[in-house]
Amino acid sequence: MHSSTALAITDIKTKATINYEETEKQLIELLLTENLDNRLDELDSVVSNVKRTIDFAVEAAYQTASGDNAAHLFLQRILYRINRLKLFWYDDLQNYVNEDSFYLQKLQNRIESVWQQWEIAQLDLKSFQGIDVKQALREKVAADIEPPLSEDNLYYRDRLTIAGYRRLVAIGSLDGLVEASQLSRTLGGVGNEIHAVLTRLLVEEYGGGRLSRKHSSHFTIMLEKLGMETQPEAYFDLVPWELLAIINHSFVLTERKRYFLRYIGGLLYGELSVPSGFRPYQEAGKRLGLSTEEMSYWDIHIKVDELHGKWMLDDVALPLVDKYPQDAWEMLLGYEQQKLFSSRAGKAITQIVKEADKVGS
Repeated sequence: MHSSTALAITDIKTKATINYEETEKQLIELLLTENLDNRLDELDSVVSNVKRTIDFAVEAAYQTASGDNAAHLFLQRILYRINRLKLFWYDDLQNYVNEDSFYLQKLQNRIESVWQQWEIAQLDLKSFQGIDVKQALREKVAADIEPPLSEDNLYYRDRLTIAGYRRLVAIGSLDGLVEASQLSRTLGGVGNEIHAVLTRLLVEEYGGGRLSRKHSSHFTIMLEKLGMETQPEAYFDLVPWELLAIINHSFVLTERKRYFLRYIGGLLYGELSVPSGFRPYQEAGKRLGLSTEEMSYWDIHIKVDELHGKWMLDDVALPLVDKYPQDAWEMLLGYEQQKLFSSRAGKAITQIVKEADKVGS
């Protein structure tokens, strides 16, 4: 496990020992416990410790000025472990015995309610309201589709070593191997032109139903050619909380239809920003003398996501402004949140990659 989660802390209020790593192990055991909701009294000591640790971490992460990194990581890992039950992993069916647990839902709501308020507080909501949403969306897209290279971009392009490249791929595999899965959660219901575009986007991400053409298969090939593990979540312990937050936030938005417009705004930013974000990785691979297969995931996204960004703006976001004129500003909120999340995660990942470059492993 990531070292910052393995802390034993004394909670001054309760004088109890708080150990994030041990509590996460206890939660994993609860996830696999048959008939969990009806056995909570029997498991009271474990249940009480999980609650106490989560309460402690919520305060440390979101209600103190410093924002404890270990607490952030613990909470995002807990949310991830609960959220992943919403997807099917072709593993042991017993892993899903508690996917509809009210207890787990209560834990999730306890964390998400405070976390989401904390995230919203990072932005000025009033700045998105009472303005021409269509114009604002067009301006944001124009500014973000090909932004100036940042210091991190230049680092990847010019200085990244093979050790750092492997670390980058390892961290990216958590999301890359199940890419676009949350989008699938939005496609039920009534068909229309907007729905058709989102469906087409998902079908392209999934290779038109051909596994070899699915975008996540390109990530698998990249891992294979680098001699790395291809099992999903193989490198989970390397992933910083900032990246887990992106994945968990996507679940928040896609599992609640009221947040559909926020999700669309975030998806718009995600699709249009990928080509410029991935280009330094592609150029690093070329500089390192890697084969096309060892950087194919970047290549395919650079080729297709510029078009996907155009679809998202012209055929999804702008028509939704006409359909929901009073609520369309929420797409701007979703856009800016995704941009903030991506920037934050990018910085955290770069720090880990640089550490790998230093030690050469």
